[in-house]
Amino acid sequence: MKKALITGITGQDGSYLTEFLLSKRYEVHGIIRKASTFNTQRLDHIYVDPHTPNARLFLHYGDLSNSEQIHNSIYNIRPNEVYHLGAQSHVKVSFDMPEYTGNITGLGTTRILEAILRSNNDVKFYQASSSEMFGRSPPPQNEKTQFNPISPYGAAKVYAYWMTINYREARNLFACNGILFNHESPRRGEVFVTRKITRALVNIIAGKQKKVFLGNLKAKRDWGFAPEYVEAMWKMMQKDKARDYILGTGESHSVGEFLEAAFGYAGLDYKKHMGIDKRYLRPADVNSLIADCGKARVELDWQPKVGFNDLVKIMVDAEMRKSGLDPIGEGDDILRKKFPGRWWGVD
Repeated sequence: MKKALITGITGQDGSYLTEFLLSKRYEVHGIIRKASTFNTQRLDHIYVDPHTPNARLFLHYGDLSNSEQIHNSIYNIRPNEVYHLGAQSHVKVSFDMPEYTGNITGLGTTRILEAILRSNNDVKFYQASSSEMFGRSPPPQNEKTQFNPISPYGAAKVYAYWMTINYREARNLFACNGILFNHESPRRGEVFVTRKITRALVNIIAGKQKKVFLGNLKAKRDWGFAPEYVEAMWKMMQKDKARDYILGTGESHSVGEFLEAAFGYAGLDYKKHMGIDKRYLRPADVNSLIADCGKARVELDWQPKVGFNDLVKIMVDAEMRKSGLDPIGEGDDILRKKFPGRWWGVD
């Protein structure tokens, strides 16, 4: 039985990746931060007491700022694969906390790579890189596009990207980068714009909220469906040689388009329910991101099934169900048709 160690296991990607690896009969270990309240909601439906016979999911306290703990985890768990998803991942917050972002998002990667190197284990390493690294480099962006980060988050991810390559080339580690463009789901954090929109929509329908306030409606992103992306992460780690891949849909849509599509799906006019708040504007913002994932399509046999409009419907239906409302149903139909026998269990 293979063992996998996941940082950021309590996040959107971490929870989906955990379900996927468990479906592949892995033993999965995850690093979680100590807090006064439980922060494992995305894992609650699959977590079992570690004393349960045949348990295959185990959580360990740790922090990406703590080298000693990272070394101990890798030495004691002895994983076959390490998926490094943990980070300070909110772009706007990175402008307010640039030093912390660099420490966790950038140096945290180096700490893990060094721990793998010193463990003397044949460990494969996956680095969750980001399309924010491209900044204002013109679209479409592929593996050869020059990085031009314009946020502390993007800069920290560029550092982590190159450290991953350095340990691959100079230290002969299996270390690969997955440069993921925006990928969303019903498990997306509530502070991210797509989930903020779907939550506000449902609250407006329920009479709990009158408006949603946003920042830059013109920013364009390549939005895909998160469960498909974690499967591609695993495919990268099954290759004989570590390589770097871009993952995306090849489509670009603005925040305003997402807002219009979500409200339109529910039969509402978004213009009557939205406002602009300058507090949500970033000091600098990426204009347009469009993935050219031809390399992943050929070498990983990976191509996303969920496009922009399908994604919006899936997220709105899930939000309605969480709030006790009857979903419209088109999003649920898309999941049933495109993912029969799907491996993830809940929204």
